[in-house]
Amino acid sequence: MSREPITLRDMGSFHVGGRVVEISGKPEKTVMFSAGGVPARVDPNGAYLVEAMYVQYFLPERRNGKYPLLMWHGGGLSGVTYETTPDGREGWLTQFLRKGWDIYNSDAVERGRSGFAPPDVWASAPHFVSMADAFIRHRIGAAWSNDPAAREGLPGNLFPLDAYDNFARQFVPRWTTTDAAISAAYNALIDKVGPSVLLFHSQAGGFGFPLAQARPEMVKAIVAVEPAVAGDVTQAARLKDVPILMLYGDFIERSARWPAMRQIGLDFAEAVRTAGGTADVLNLPAAGMRGNSHMMMMDRNNADIADLIHDWLTRRGLVA
Repeated sequence: MSREPITLRDMGSFHVGGRVVEISGKPEKTVMFSAGGVPARVDPNGAYLVEAMYVQYFLPERRNGKYPLLMWHGGGLSGVTYETTPDGREGWLTQFLRKGWDIYNSDAVERGRSGFAPPDVWASAPHFVSMADAFIRHRIGAAWSNDPAAREGLPGNLFPLDAYDNFARQFVPRWTTTDAAISAAYNALIDKVGPSVLLFHSQAGGFGFPLAQARPEMVKAIVAVEPAVAGDVTQAARLKDVPILMLYGDFIERSARWPAMRQIGLDFAEAVRTAGGTADVLNLPAAGMRGNSHMMMMDRNNADIADLIHDWLTRRGLVA
């Protein structure tokens, strides 16, 4: 498919945040770094810079968004979530770039190019997601099979099922004990970039909402795509001047966990509205858009959903 070229005024990447830790008391060891190479004597003691976050940015020549758009992914994933879809279509990163938004797409601490810390720093074991688990949990399919031809997708599901293996290639390990480090890096990012619009997915609700409640002056709007965790309802008034959009897809009633997680989001949205704020909830099936999985930014109608989000941001006065 022919696409119009994108002209940028700048692009690049950086790491942000992190801390230096000292490891001591370890014996030296011999390491063969490459097969057939020369063994090296390694002293594992010393200073290590850990828990930094990788960020890639793309700044369009014609900027329409009044603030940077920060894209934060969900659990067991990385910034690839917003790049090219598993079946090769444009992802939200490119689609919002075409709409004129400055994009900052990150790999959270412990994911992708943000790297990992030694077990001396992160003592807990990482969690890995199986292909079958993600297939069911992300509301893509009803029955898993290792044979792609025998996998049963949910009726009418819009996820590109034929490209599911490409989606599984994106899975990365995640820790359940690194939330403080992840939050610190996101705070460092917004310190560097300045006031921004947050677009976050799933697990990242546990980082985006608390950051916005702690620093509402730095967050100009929130787009929460099926947040698994919401903010503190007792502090909902802190977001009365930060417009919020929550989006939920299809098949939630068929899920073991998503009805409860959605209710957490709905309760938080109601608390924000009660406090005098704006918290719009877009239930896609009720709006006539059926078939969306938890990974709606990869679904076949991802461009239509991006349009809905952009239109909402426009109505909130955040587009020039």
